[in-house]
Amino acid sequence: MSATAERPGRKTLRAALRSPILRVIAPIVIMLVGFAIAQPRVVSPGNLLNIAVQASYLTILAAAQILVLLTRGFDLSIGMTVSLVSVVAALAMTAGGHAGPEAVLFGIAAGLGTGVAVGAINGALVSLVGVNPFVVTLGMFNILLALSSIVSGGFPVQGLPAGFLSLFGGTFAGVPVPVAAAVLVVLVVHLILGRTVFGRSLYLIGSSPAAARVAGVRTRLHLWAVYVLCSGLGAFGALLLTARTQSGEPNLGGSLALQTIAAAVIGGTRLQGGEGSALSAVAGALFVTVLSNGMDLVRVDSYIQQVCVGAIILASLVLDRWTAARRS
Repeated sequence: MSATAERPGRKTLRAALRSPILRVIAPIVIMLVGFAIAQPRVVSPGNLLNIAVQASYLTILAAAQILVLLTRGFDLSIGMTVSLVSVVAALAMTAGGHAGPEAVLFGIAAGLGTGVAVGAINGALVSLVGVNPFVVTLGMFNILLALSSIVSGGFPVQGLPAGFLSLFGGTFAGVPVPVAAAVLVVLVVHLILGRTVFGRSLYLIGSSPAAARVAGVRTRLHLWAVYVLCSGLGAFGALLLTARTQSGEPNLGGSLALQTIAAAVIGGTRLQGGEGSALSAVAGALFVTVLSNGMDLVRVDSYIQQVCVGAIILASLVLDRWTAARRS
């Protein structure tokens, strides 16, 4: 085969190696090796399973955030949505002292309904009223923060039904439920973005809102729907986190908004919209989780950990802006 004939394959290989997702895998492996040298327990089977479980929660929430980021938006309220859903679902399940299947179903419905309602309000303000997504979701963040404390009285809601804990915190065919749920969410989001008109429209809206309107895309409806879907997935993640903590926690999602944005950007999603995938959530969530887990096991001071995670978030945002500037 001639050199000329080999060029397309080489170009394909180089393009694959430049994939943002593959560029994240190398730092993850390097971190694991580095942490393992300092603390061999980092790469033990038990801890690797723990990393997978921890990353599954962030993967689901990052996938939700990516849907909004694709349209040049933000959802800074997703963390507080998690908190409010956790409290509401827990109160619904423990109301009346019943712990049967009816209580579990009622709690799940109340939690998911709360998340969808938050997303509907965010989406209406962004798509119909035209308010900046940053302003809308930041305001919603503060509203939900207050509501979570008011509804719960500022204390965790205890006494969740065993059925709920096993359903959202047990195992399925030997696989932890959070991990199986994360795989399912990533698969569904991947299919939505790659195989549906709705998903392709989100890319077009993010790349060029004007072009999307010219192409006949109902941008307002799509923007409203994507915020509903984002908060709905956030509510699902909240139920999984509630089962993990075994209580409704009013402070459960305090730092999750920035973590989801960081995971999305680290995984290759652009803040300027139009670029990203469900796999970006997996790569970014694993990066953030491995970093936090490794620092815990090598006993890095908690304040230094916050500095490191914050620096990673800032670096990812700066890199995103730098990459966008090079392309323009």
